[in-house]
Amino acid sequence: MLVGYARVSTQDQKPQLQLDALSAAGCEKIFEEKASGAQRDRPQLTATIDYMRSGDTLVVWKLDRLARSMKQLIETVEGMDARGIGFRSLTEAIDTTTSGGKLVFHIFGALAEFERSIIRERTTAGLRAARDRGRLGGRPPALSDDDLTAARALLRDPEITVEQVAKRMGVAPSTLYRHLPGGRGSIE
Repeated sequence: MLVGYARVSTQDQKPQLQLDALSAAGCEKIFEEKASGAQRDRPQLTATIDYMRSGDTLVVWKLDRLARSMKQLIETVEGMDARGIGFRSLTEAIDTTTSGGKLVFHIFGALAEFERSIIRERTTAGLRAARDRGRLGGRPPALSDDDLTAARALLRDPEITVEQVAKRMGVAPSTLYRHLPGGRGSIE
């Protein structure tokens, strides 16, 4: 059975072009949704996939109607494939129920994985280059060594609370506790 899924991003958009194309492709049942592709929670897509059985094929007008990113697309199609459900995109002429369509889809997947590994390599190289130039990543410490010395001195006075010291240092009490584990008890 061919099952269609049509999605438009906003309430103003009309799905008629998609619905006509899905009907012309022979879809016996069509699910329709108005939701952004960036939204992870798309109830009609979930209902579409839940409705389908092994041997069925999900048909979309265009790849971007099913998923926003290549990673999301691959995860969705692989999940359907594990249940014996095929996938077909009309505009890109991809059909995973054929060996040629599976090949094209796997090439897409390989390209997406390659892109992710290139990004990872560039990020690692950039961080290494920054470290070699003496730059450390992350947020600077909230309290300097001088601030900690002053905080310890203030905390030696039992009349001054941790909250008062934290306020004077311009940080939250939790930040002070993080820099001085054990709080007042750790001060000699």
